[in-house]
Amino acid sequence: MLGSATRKLNRDTGERKALFRDLVSALITHGRIETTVAKAKETKKITDGLVALALRGDVAARRRAARLLADPVVVKRLFAEVAPKYQRGRGGYTRVVRTRARRGDASEMAIVELVS
Repeated sequence: MLGSATRKLNRDTGERKALFRDLVSALITHGRIETTVAKAKETKKITDGLVALALRGDVAARRRAARLLADPVVVKRLFAEVAPKYQRGRGGYTRVVRTRARRGDASEMAIVELVS
C-alpha cells in the first residue's frame, strides 16, 4: 500500500509507515480525522486503496490489508462495515476538505472523511 511515490514528510521509512498506519486506522475507526494537507492527501490515497482491496473481500485481500493495519479490529471493521457501503462505487471513497491554518505554525489543515 505504501509505494515509492509517497510524500516523505521529513521522516524515515519506519516512522512514515507508522504515521500512515495510525492515520488510516483512525480514519477507518472514526470516519473522519483532521491533519495537515500533505498528510491528508497521502492518507486518502492509502485509504482508497485499502477500501478497493476490501471490496474484493477474499482472504488474500484481508491479509494484504492486515499487513498495513496492525490492529485486527480495524481490519475487521474495514471489511465488515466500511467496504459494504461502497459496493456499487468505483473509487472516491474518501474526501479531503481544507479547513484552516493551524494556530501554532500556520500549517494548512484539512479534514479527511469517508464519503457516505
